[in-house]
Amino acid sequence: MKLLEGKVALVTGASKGIGNAIAKKYAEQGANVAFTYLSSVEKGEALEKELSSFGIKAKGYRSDASDFAAAEELINNVVADFGQLDILINNAGITQDTLLLRMNEEQWDKVINVNLKSCFNTVKAAARTFMKQKNGSIINMSSVVGVKGNAGQANYAASKSGIIGFSKSIALELGSRGIRCNVVAPGFIETEMTEVLDEKTVQSWRDAIPLKRGGTPEDVADCCVFLGSDMSSYITGQVLQVDGGMLT
Repeated sequence: MKLLEGKVALVTGASKGIGNAIAKKYAEQGANVAFTYLSSVEKGEALEKELSSFGIKAKGYRSDASDFAAAEELINNVVADFGQLDILINNAGITQDTLLLRMNEEQWDKVINVNLKSCFNTVKAAARTFMKQKNGSIINMSSVVGVKGNAGQANYAASKSGIIGFSKSIALELGSRGIRCNVVAPGFIETEMTEVLDEKTVQSWRDAIPLKRGGTPEDVADCCVFLGSDMSSYITGQVLQVDGGMLT
């Protein structure tokens, strides 16, 4: 029996990295997968095809979750196309790193909107469906940076920390309706973005982690499978750090 058999999941920002790995793991575990992408239509179409090869229904939507009306339209379309929505994974996120003294208002606003406001938008839009079904699992992607902060990332840290406070509040508000809300906080995950970095720097980061390696997108995806499945039916309001012990 596959862990997510018969469930419908929506993954935002699935065209690459962690979101891509989550979408694939979910398809592998029997979930029907709706996903969003923003820039590359080709990547979106390729992923739809790849996910369908697992024998599940998959559909990509070109949508910007940081836009309130677009997020509402997205949720309505997913429910219309799939007939239900069981799991919402807010993974879409960006960075615009610079020190506070150099950071401009646009860099602050953009990161807060894409990373944090998008969670409010999609969760608010999906809540009606979840409440009608009397079940639902919301998984919001934070970061260890949201737990401990990081120099040069005040905007990113604020957005990811905000996700934790938001998610804990949602868990309290919606728990009585059978809706769970948890947070995944990845540490140093090796993706396309880290491949361009200097190998010595990357190795020094690995050495500082108790498990002595960077995480993979699949490590994060496995955690999301658990939180989306009925195996975690009594877990809500929690922050799961997938960081190899980095913040221990």
